[in-house]
Amino acid sequence: MSAPTKLTIAIEGMSCASCVRRVETALQRVEGVTAATVNLARATATVDFAGAPDAPAVVAALETAGYPASLADLTLVVEAMSCASCVGRVEKALKTVPGVVEASVNLAAGTAVVRHLAGAVEPAAIAAAAGAAGYPARLRGDETPGTDSQEERKASEQAALWREVVVAAVLAAPVVVIAMGGHLVPAFGAFLEATFGEPALLYAQFLLTALVLAGPGRRFYAKGVPALLRAAPDMNSLVALGTAAAFLYSAVATFLPALLPEAARGVYYEAAAVIVLFVLAGRLMEARAKGRTGAAIRKLAGLKPKTARVLKDGRPADVAIGDIVVGDFLVVRPGERIAVDGVVSEGASLVDEAMLTGEPAPVEKRPGDPVIGGTVNGAGSLVMRAEKVGADTVLSQIIRMVEDAQGAKLPIQALVDRVTMVFVPAVLVVAALTFGLWLALAPDAALSHAIVAAVAVLIIACPCAMGLATPTAIMVGTGRAAELGVLFRKGDALQALAEADIVAFDKTGTLTEGRPRLTDFVVAPGFRRSEVMRLVGAVEALSEHPVAAALMAGAGTRDKTFPPAEDFRSLPGLGVAARVEGRAVVVGSARFLAAEGIAPGELEASGQKLARGGRSPVFVAIDGVAAAVLAVSDPIRQETRAVIDALHRAGRKVAMISGDVRSAAEAVAAELGIDHVVAGVMPDGKVAAVNALREGGRMVAFVGDGINDAPALAAADVGIAVGGGTDVAIESADVVLMSGNLTGVLGAFEVSRRTMANIRQNLFWAFGYNVALIPVAAGALYPLWGVMLSPMLAAGAMALSSVFVVTNALRLRLIQPQVTRKGEGAAARRAGKAAAERLVEA
Repeated sequence: MSAPTKLTIAIEGMSCASCVRRVETALQRVEGVTAATVNLARATATVDFAGAPDAPAVVAALETAGYPASLADLTLVVEAMSCASCVGRVEKALKTVPGVVEASVNLAAGTAVVRHLAGAVEPAAIAAAAGAAGYPARLRGDETPGTDSQEERKASEQAALWREVVVAAVLAAPVVVIAMGGHLVPAFGAFLEATFGEPALLYAQFLLTALVLAGPGRRFYAKGVPALLRAAPDMNSLVALGTAAAFLYSAVATFLPALLPEAARGVYYEAAAVIVLFVLAGRLMEARAKGRTGAAIRKLAGLKPKTARVLKDGRPADVAIGDIVVGDFLVVRPGERIAVDGVVSEGASLVDEAMLTGEPAPVEKRPGDPVIGGTVNGAGSLVMRAEKVGADTVLSQIIRMVEDAQGAKLPIQALVDRVTMVFVPAVLVVAALTFGLWLALAPDAALSHAIVAAVAVLIIACPCAMGLATPTAIMVGTGRAAELGVLFRKGDALQALAEADIVAFDKTGTLTEGRPRLTDFVVAPGFRRSEVMRLVGAVEALSEHPVAAALMAGAGTRDKTFPPAEDFRSLPGLGVAARVEGRAVVVGSARFLAAEGIAPGELEASGQKLARGGRSPVFVAIDGVAAAVLAVSDPIRQETRAVIDALHRAGRKVAMISGDVRSAAEAVAAELGIDHVVAGVMPDGKVAAVNALREGGRMVAFVGDGINDAPALAAADVGIAVGGGTDVAIESADVVLMSGNLTGVLGAFEVSRRTMANIRQNLFWAFGYNVALIPVAAGALYPLWGVMLSPMLAAGAMALSSVFVVTNALRLRLIQPQVTRKGEGAAARRAGKAAAERLVEA
């Protein structure tokens, strides 16, 4: 039984003594907890356990009580992992550390993401736990993939494998020639025996094979034997056992032949030597292929320039990018890459943002316009003010999002994890049974056949392919998605998106351009249009809603100066209100007027008529009296219809959820061919609409862009935020479209579909390979056709299975957007040319 332990947990949300009592009660109900003491001043709880602490249970209890534990994440770089069973053992070791809530290991990336109770455990202790299990680990620093240290480590690993492959090939070649030459060319075999004698040839094979095992093959024994002694065998253990069995049996046949029956005195030095060669060659090919799975991250990291020209006392000076601080002014010359995020203060140019957004047309930049680090300046010269540097830049956030997605575990991986944890021990059992059955049942040369079959079983079993099947596809798929301007903030969204039955869209700013125009104005008797617009403009000047911009533009055509507004209120989904020159002004929907106790009167019929025409009515009330109804129309995006048609062709239903009045929403839906409309809903109503669409076990993806959409994005099975939207919407989403173009939705679905198909192909190969070939290796074909699988061929097949899985995943780098509007590229080029002409004219 484990010794009693104690954890100190940081807790959020406590404010009074009653909170303390609730937290203590919640903790004391957790199984295994003997005592819990809460310190309100320090916002911590000290929890005593009778045995090993159950951190996940503590976290769940605190979450239920409404006082969540403070959690932290760290990423470890883990070495010495070679197969799927290693993944399971590293995760198990990490989860046993007191305070660790969750651990997820990625074999392809060689990393582990660990979630732990903040302050309850030191990161170094977590890394040490992996090391104690036989897998040295270190904390990953602030460097991003693609930096020199990581590239050098990978290059060094590949160089070492290459040297070992060359040495193994040089030493194994004579062994194969001696052992197999006589079988292929009997005269050559006779020549060797006549020239050197059979004993000398056996001694030479023994010596050369010993050198192979002690040199290039030493890595298998150094890692595999300790794993065996810990009763946690891995792939290295299988190779070590197989090669050792073949070598030792051959050594006995060479030096102590009298111990073996005469029919069983064959030697298998070439099998032991070639197994090492093939497995090393497979790992070299696998390492090179795996290196290409992170190409997208390295490409993104490569967008960061090393230096920038910063104005110091009015003169430009080259400064390392890490030394730039917020407020610095940078000079960006023509053709240079912009170093950090900021705002243009001087100059005008066209900036190519395609590498981040996927949009082909360069974007015009003038003073006051934002610029993004990593994008490329065109022909003009700019002076910009740095606003976000280091880890706060958009590029750094993108890299971090892609990293997080690549390190995720999909639900489909759960089955693989359960299988691989018992796979290697099961292979050892099968190998032992194979050996015993051949020894008992074979009519002649039983011992020889038993050794060959058992070694073949040990070698051909390949949990490497199982472990690589999912993470390699995730790494390549999410990386390619980033290149297309689609960011999967959460890796499990890959699987959920592929399973989505319904795609629900917000209307304003998502299906439409989000730039509404004022189209109609109906004023009630007793009010003047100019006065109403002046008051509306004063109120809307304080709002950032797209409709506010349209009303401001309409009001500004007659009077560009507005009086100040006081007591401003904004109710998302309803409207705004304020006091202007002592008058109460309300601007918003009919629901807003009703909530304020104001009757629309005869303007109600005008509003309904406008809505039936597909326009959105906005009511204005002054001092509690309905004064006017305005109408705004928001143009539908050029690509919207093509996107909806493509979703229909893929067999998905399309819904629209909008705060607009039903008649206006239905007019848009009819034009676009949308299947289901939910209109006139508040932000919480959008959540209810998403939940209603989910009835019957259907999966719902929601696409939105605004603050109003954040709850629905979080509530949907998959939330997709249009990149032109707000930070709140993006933070609530699982997938982010950097370009703001709706065709990115199709790109996200295509990446998801292709990645999941690739994972299924990989898993089918990995499992099917073992199901089919382990019986063959055990000798299942021998009774019928007299065929035994050579351990050498088993080693080659094992190596190729992992290479196949990684190579198959690399095909995802070829994914192209599913739909491109006809003439889109030409239109982008025309837009870029027109923008350049405007700059020249300016």
